[in-house]
Amino acid sequence: MRLKAEWERQNLILMAFPHTKTDWANDLENAKAPFYKLAQAIAYSQMVYLLCDDIEEAKSYFCSTTNIIFIKAKFNDTWVRDYGALSIEDNGKSKLLDFKFNGWGGKYEASLDNQINKYLKQKGFFSCDLKSIDFELEGGSIDSDGNGTILTTTSCLCNTNRGDLSQKEVEETLNQTLGAKRVLWIENSYLEGDDTDGHIDMLARFVNSNTIAYISCDDTQDIHYKSLKEMERELKLLKDSNGSPYNLIKLPFTKPIYKENDRLPSSYANFLITNKAVVVPTYEDANDKKAVKTIKELFKDREIIPLPSRKLIEQGGSIHCSTMNISF
Repeated sequence: MRLKAEWERQNLILMAFPHTKTDWANDLENAKAPFYKLAQAIAYSQMVYLLCDDIEEAKSYFCSTTNIIFIKAKFNDTWVRDYGALSIEDNGKSKLLDFKFNGWGGKYEASLDNQINKYLKQKGFFSCDLKSIDFELEGGSIDSDGNGTILTTTSCLCNTNRGDLSQKEVEETLNQTLGAKRVLWIENSYLEGDDTDGHIDMLARFVNSNTIAYISCDDTQDIHYKSLKEMERELKLLKDSNGSPYNLIKLPFTKPIYKENDRLPSSYANFLITNKAVVVPTYEDANDKKAVKTIKELFKDREIIPLPSRKLIEQGGSIHCSTMNISF
């Protein structure tokens, strides 16, 4: 049993379109733009399942609906990375796992989000087995190399607002549910404006079995400088499954971005890998081009699609947070 890597073959990408009862309600029209642009970019080469409150209203924003299946559903918010099903392979057979989701440690209402996977299975949108797991786990809190190694943070998975398990007990649970042979823990995971308690998909990502791309801050005056340097030190100490140091690739950091007086959690690590493309968040920052170029060098066999994501980070997430890759 193993948790599939994101670069493996996917059947579809799951997304959720903002509506009046999501956190986007106060600026709904502007909030919809990155979602329909993202869905359209993905649908150019593969299937998208788009959860909607109103299907016809959602369709009206698209110039093309090819490869997009609009699904009427009730959901609390748009961050499907954290409540969408996880794709595993068990004895050569694909399965989906439905973990518990409690709104990032009880910070937000999530009862509807927590029912989405069961609903999609019931309506026939998931064609393989779906298994419910009695464990709080968000998709953005872990990353997999596809070979039994999980990268994560202690600040999230060992947080008492996610449960009352020790680090060792969490590792045992990841082994039992995801087939994790190794769990690599990152201690330094602070990102101002991030209310997930340190999701790894905003910090560091596997791009293949022996390469990790991570955000790095060179501005000594930035509040993140020390913690991200410490994270870099931690990453340098990690070994891949063959016992060798990882090939580490630095992603740049944006200048501070604020909404009113609140700093927003911008991160180039929150890119999405699809079958034929990598969608990279941009933030109207001088380092956008550098980030896109760096990621292009990592994924030479895929098209690189930069997508403006400044609006997304107003609610604490970005492109990867807004999507979930599903493999049957």
